[in-house]
Amino acid sequence: MTQEAYVTQGPLTTEAGAPVADNQNSETAGVGGPVLVQDQALLEKLAHFNRERVPERVVHARGAGAYGTFTVTRDVSRWTRAAFLSEIGKQTETFLRFSTVAGNLGSADAVRDPRGFALKFYTEDGNYDLVGNNTPVFFIKDAIKFPDFIHTQKRDPYTGSQEADNVWDFWGLSPESTHQVTWLFGDRGIPATLRHMNGYGSHTYQWNNAAGEVFWVKYHFKTDQGIKNLTTDEANRLSGVDPDSHQRDLRESIERGDFPSWTVQVQVMPAAEAATYRFNPFDLTKVWPHEDYPPVEIGRLELNRNPENIFAEVEQSVFSPAHFVPGIGPSPDKMLQGRLFAYGDAHRYRVGVNADHLPVNRPHATEARTNSRDGFLYDGRHKGAKNYEPNSFGGPFQTDRPLWEPLPVAGATGSTEAPSHAEDNDFVQAGNLYRLMSEDEKARLIDNLAQFISKVSRDDIAERAVTNFRRADGDFGKRLDTAVQALRG
Repeated sequence: MTQEAYVTQGPLTTEAGAPVADNQNSETAGVGGPVLVQDQALLEKLAHFNRERVPERVVHARGAGAYGTFTVTRDVSRWTRAAFLSEIGKQTETFLRFSTVAGNLGSADAVRDPRGFALKFYTEDGNYDLVGNNTPVFFIKDAIKFPDFIHTQKRDPYTGSQEADNVWDFWGLSPESTHQVTWLFGDRGIPATLRHMNGYGSHTYQWNNAAGEVFWVKYHFKTDQGIKNLTTDEANRLSGVDPDSHQRDLRESIERGDFPSWTVQVQVMPAAEAATYRFNPFDLTKVWPHEDYPPVEIGRLELNRNPENIFAEVEQSVFSPAHFVPGIGPSPDKMLQGRLFAYGDAHRYRVGVNADHLPVNRPHATEARTNSRDGFLYDGRHKGAKNYEPNSFGGPFQTDRPLWEPLPVAGATGSTEAPSHAEDNDFVQAGNLYRLMSEDEKARLIDNLAQFISKVSRDDIAERAVTNFRRADGDFGKRLDTAVQALRG
């Protein structure tokens, strides 16, 4: 990213460039008298201070970020025509923002919460944003439920605190959450650092090649540092001693040249196999078992440069899963479809309609050529160019080639479930995950869940929560029920 160097030498000035005579004392009517409105240095300073913060993100408010490079290690041209993936050894600049989901901007890092893993590729065809998490699944499968879900994770409108009743009432009434909750309360629910966790695209995306063939893909970012996690007790202590632990670790590791990296893999499904796969491949609450579609290494991601200003580059960075490039596109994943709108709309509200003009968000290798003008933060970059298309004055023109291939659709419109597949239920994968755990891992999972479920005020909410885990695995439910009952007396 190229920016003009900030000049620190010379006199302090106002925003308009006029020198400031006195930055220690306000201008008054006589010695010790009332302050004068004509002291514009004072008024500008106070007014700017009042407006220094944009609204924090509704979710993923607590974040840290770094720049890096993505390097292709495998020829993937048979699956996608994306230019930044076109040849082995090709490198693309990136910016990665990590975050927690539920906490506010001032919350602690070491908490039990999914971690956002939002990655911006500054490609030659514009920016490609991959907005994922450190878990391969999510709590819900349809975006219409997302505001309700987040309301249960945020502060209650009456108590002002996160309430166990709200969390477990929603999860108990939304059995599709059972798989993700099992992930969250297992050992990987609290990463030791941001460097020692995996990242996932989570959603299913379309890749299409030069011949127009379509493939469905899932992204995996496997940490090269190894997986390290914190127990609940360790995390509680660390949150009190160093609430900025994850941000500090990331920054200091890059400062000392210990650059964190991830091996990037994809699972690839030919489009024709989706309709007959044993469960809905576009269901965000499910993974694709590796025995069905083995992950294939395609590249390496390295973070090697810290941002120079957290607000300008981390807080004002914006990501949208709708930012695709030729050769990559969306899938019928209903959560992804909702996010295609919601992310961009949130940033237009939070940062401004021209947020993409900010340096951290601008494409690097190409100019954004649009007919959008004016609005908050508009920098006049278009000068006198026409703002409509088509025009006869050399303006930008359409390519007539879509970024992704069209999907065949049929049937009547309506609010319906996705087509049924043989193993479409909410519990089988949660049970599979539980049975993969060692005895020690199971014990910690049971304890973490029981400690939280035991805080609910009503027996029916607790029982419904336990029942979902019982349906995933009989032993899971039995042991959890015993632990909850012991804690609830």
